[in-house]
This record gives sequence, C-alpha cells and structure tokens, in this order.
Amino acid sequence: MSEALVYENNYAGIRAASSPRTLRAERVKEQSCLWGNFGTMPIPEWSRAVNLMHDEVMIRAAYLAERVMEAEGIGAPPVPYAFVTFGSGGRAEQTLWSDQDNGLIIGEGGGERSGIYYKYFAGTLTKILEKAGYPPCPGNVMLTNPLWRRTLDGWQRQLKGWRDELQWEHVRYLNMASDMRFITGNRELAAEWKGIFQKVMEPSDRLTSALLRGTVRHKAGLNVLGQVITEPFGDHAGSFDIKYGLYMPLVNGLRCIALQYGIQETSTIERLRILIQMEAIPGHWLEACRHSFHSSLKLRSLASYSDHEGNPQGSPYLSPSIMKQKDVVRELRESLGAVKLLYRTLQRQLRFSERKGL
Repeated sequence: MSEALVYENNYAGIRAASSPRTLRAERVKEQSCLWGNFGTMPIPEWSRAVNLMHDEVMIRAAYLAERVMEAEGIGAPPVPYAFVTFGSGGRAEQTLWSDQDNGLIIGEGGGERSGIYYKYFAGTLTKILEKAGYPPCPGNVMLTNPLWRRTLDGWQRQLKGWRDELQWEHVRYLNMASDMRFITGNRELAAEWKGIFQKVMEPSDRLTSALLRGTVRHKAGLNVLGQVITEPFGDHAGSFDIKYGLYMPLVNGLRCIALQYGIQETSTIERLRILIQMEAIPGHWLEACRHSFHSSLKLRSLASYSDHEGNPQGSPYLSPSIMKQKDVVRELRESLGAVKLLYRTLQRQLRFSERKGL
C-alpha cells in the first residue's frame, strides 16, 4: 500500500474533531507527520497525501459550520450547497501551508432565507478555517465574497458575462474558475456547474486569444544568459521566488493549453497527462514540463517557513543558503528552460492570433 493511501486512512482525528481548536490541533499533528516523511516519499505521492489532509480539514470545517448554525437556532441548510475550492486547492497542489481560496454553489428555490443563511454560513465557515490555520485569501477569492458565492443560476449568468466581455479581469476570473474542485456538500451541484462552465468555455479564436494574452504576461525566472534570476534587493536579496518564478508560469501555461483543448481536469498533473495523450504539442516538451512541475512541487515545500503556534507559515522564496546548493540551481535552471520553451509556443500562438486581428 502506498504512503498516500496509508495517510488517507489515518485522518480519523481530523474527521472526529469537535471544535475549531481540536481541528487545528489535529491538523498540526498530521502536518508534523507529513513533514517528517518529506524526504522518504516520491513528491507526487507526498503532495497527494498533503492535499488529502487539507481536504479532510475543509470537509470537517463545513460540518462544524453547519452544527454552529443549528446551535444558534438558524437551522439546517434550506437548499443543498456545494463547498468548492479554487487556486492550488482546486488543483490539489497545496503545500503544508495554505490560505483560503474557496466558494459556494447554492441550489435553487431557497428564496431570501437561503441568501441570508448562506451569507452567515460563509462567515462561520471562514472563521472556523481561520482558527484551523488557513488565513483569508489576499485576493478575496472566498465564499464570503458574493462573487464566489452564488446559486447555480447566478453562477451561470456570471460565467457567461465574463466569457462575453473577456476583459483582463474577467479572463483572470475564468482562469481561477477553471481550477474549481468539489470538496463537500451536494456533488451534483458541482457537476452541473462543471457542465455549465464547459459550455461557456467552448474554444473559439476570440477566447483563445484572450487566454493567451492573459498568460504570456508571466515569465519564467531566467535571464537571457540562462541564469536563474534571484531577488537583487531588500529582505529577500539572493533568494528565488519559486512560486512566481517557476510554479505559476508552469501552472498558467499548461492551463492555457488545456483550456484550448476543452480539458476539464483541474490538476496540472492530469492536464499534462491528457495533453501528452493528445499530442497537443511536441511530447518531449511536455515531458520536460512534467519533470519541471515535479521539481516545482518539491522546491515550493523547501521554501523557508516559520512555525506559528505549531502551524507552518509559508514563503514563496528559496533562501540564499538553498540557492548556494549547486544541485538546486542546476535543477532550477533545467526546469526554467522547459518553461521558456513552453512560453515560446504560447507566444507564437498569440502572434498568429494577433495577425488574424483577434
């Protein structure tokens, strides 16, 4: 039995947590165990175990939120809901430290009471997750934001609106939405949402051009000489931003291609697997991207962090001491080289689209 499956069976403490305090304590315990196995498990398996742990915490937090609503006399959910996650959670690519990127899909027919209930539920669930160690999303992609908490019909109108306008911010929202993953509640609502999203995102020249323009803004952290670009000044001088220098360019570039081909999978690994099967772009490039992505997962977890009350606090930076390790720099350079090739492909696609006047 794989280590990840062993972990999947060992989250009983999280599943039984009776309060935000005990939920946090169980999360800290499991994280300590996972960190202790970081060097002994293959990175894809270790990452899967980490994300299973986060899923269990979120599922239990939603359960506790419902119990709070009942205890305060507000009652049970008036209509079904699906609690979903976006960002690295939606892609099942969280590190041990993670903030909140989430939303709600609410069933129809609840009227005004449903709106009041789920506004309060969103605040309650957010506070429980904060107490369990998940800070709010800096970009406010959260179920407390009405933009990410809607009925199924409301979601459909909003997604179509973003798709019709395709302003820069709307394209960014569509990219975020494409990473949506169901966590708990009514799975059928999430499946219906997926069907709506798939129709909204049917490939077209105009949509492809907008996705490409929004993606090629991000660049890999290599200079023209093929050297890794570290921070030149400030508190992080000599450090490398692993999140925005390697990980996000890979995620964004592969997502852009996956959306062009109508791929519904949300995880980068699955998107890669399907793209390789489809021979979407030269196979050796995609294989290089897969190797680079595994490296990015490993190096993100090596980024410096400090414990705050037993809970890891992440940093996107590889410290100067890590950047002095020749094997790390070599791995980074190879990985960034693969990203550079990927972005050349995207830039060629964009130039072709622009010549067509899109």
